[in-house]
Amino acid sequence: MTEIIFVVEEAPEGGFLARAVGASIFTEADSRDELHAQVRDAVRCHFDEGLSPRLIRLHFVREEVIAV
Repeated sequence: MTEIIFVVEEAPEGGFLARAVGASIFTEADSRDELHAQVRDAVRCHFDEGLSPRLIRLHFVREEVIAV
């Protein structure tokens, strides 16, 4: 695996929630800088040494509701 993709959403209480696509990895953080560190740490913990992807792609999803 050369890369892993995380879908990142804004948490209702503030901060961010991130979940990996195709792997059971979930993490959360209060800021973008903290999110980067948390995602890296989660990937390192999930994969055995030497088997982790080289790239982490963060896909930010933002939901908005507007009246018609």
